[in-house]
Amino acid sequence: MTLRPMRIDHLPRIMALETELFGSEAWTEGMLRSELADPDSRHYVIAIDGDHSDDRNDDHGRLIVGYAGLMAHDDEAHILTVGVVPAWQRRGIGAMLLRDLLDAAGSHRVLLEVRADNEAAQRLYARHGFSPIGRRRGYYQPSGADAVVMARG
Repeated sequence: MTLRPMRIDHLPRIMALETELFGSEAWTEGMLRSELADPDSRHYVIAIDGDHSDDRNDDHGRLIVGYAGLMAHDDEAHILTVGVVPAWQRRGIGAMLLRDLLDAAGSHRVLLEVRADNEAAQRLYARHGFSPIGRRRGYYQPSGADAVVMARG
């Protein structure tokens, strides 16, 4: 498994994965394009594996199996997204992506929101030093699902 910086040309494959993972709550391509256009405060990576024939391949035929993004400003960083192909979950890819984001955050305090019903993700974040600090009611749209706010540092 290898991590690489996310590029604009990865977006079609990332959007397919975003839709698969988050359905009607998926980010739009415009939102991701805007994020990638701000490299001074944003850090996005993809996880790739081997040679595959799939619509989620990078330009070298390697399967994109996950992605993650971080925004950092002043003394605080915010994890914006972490996603792993369902068939590749529970293999340490999410943890690898998270460690990369935390390295990029440096000594910043790091915040994130996670769906209240996503207990697996909450356990992953807790294993990496995050603690719940609050709840955002109706945060995820259009479902209206709550988010647990977690912080580290």
